[in-house]
Amino acid sequence: MNDGERWVTFDCFGTLVDWNGGFRGILEPIAGDQVDALIQAYHRLEREHEAAAPHCSYRQVLASSLAGAAAHCGIPLAAEDSSIIADSWEQIRPFEDVESALDALRGAGFRLGVLTNCDDDLFETTYRHFVNRFDLVVTAEDVMDYKPSLSHFRRFQRTTGVASGRWVHAACSWFHDIVPAAKLGLPSVWLDRDRTGHDPSFASVRITGASQLADAVHGLVSDQSA
Repeated sequence: MNDGERWVTFDCFGTLVDWNGGFRGILEPIAGDQVDALIQAYHRLEREHEAAAPHCSYRQVLASSLAGAAAHCGIPLAAEDSSIIADSWEQIRPFEDVESALDALRGAGFRLGVLTNCDDDLFETTYRHFVNRFDLVVTAEDVMDYKPSLSHFRRFQRTTGVASGRWVHAACSWFHDIVPAAKLGLPSVWLDRDRTGHDPSFASVRITGASQLADAVHGLVSDQSA
């Protein structure tokens, strides 16, 4: 890797991949009309379990967060069903607007990376849904940590040696990605698919669809080779 390269890194789940839609499809047979409440409870508990010590694999986080969320919502969950999310990971697919956006960035000469709170094997399952491979992937299993910790970002920077002004991070999660990017002074594109209402000033640019991504990135990354 050399410091003349231009990079865009992405969070994967929620940004490139339809996390909430995939969860809903997996959990609806268990939760029925309580599925949205179950997902909301899951997300609250996931943050707690990811922050806990010692580090747990993401499969463990998925199972323990789902079990706790089901108990909170009063939804019966058999012990063998606590692994249903990881067991059904194949069902979580990329958004329809993603491949064309990635193609546009590759065509403009950007290298693309992923910083994900995921185990290696689960991400490999997701990888099969993408047309092309990414240039670099940093998983939670690699760094033994979860965003919003800065470990993924620091590992990426050490590995690539990317120069200042030539790296943009794009993500949907304000909590996991946009806030830590701001702490690092890293330009970011907030792909706010969920319309959360969080403070947009933490991001360099806020967009609502991947079709806007290439223009947003071009506005943030200096093209020193031009």
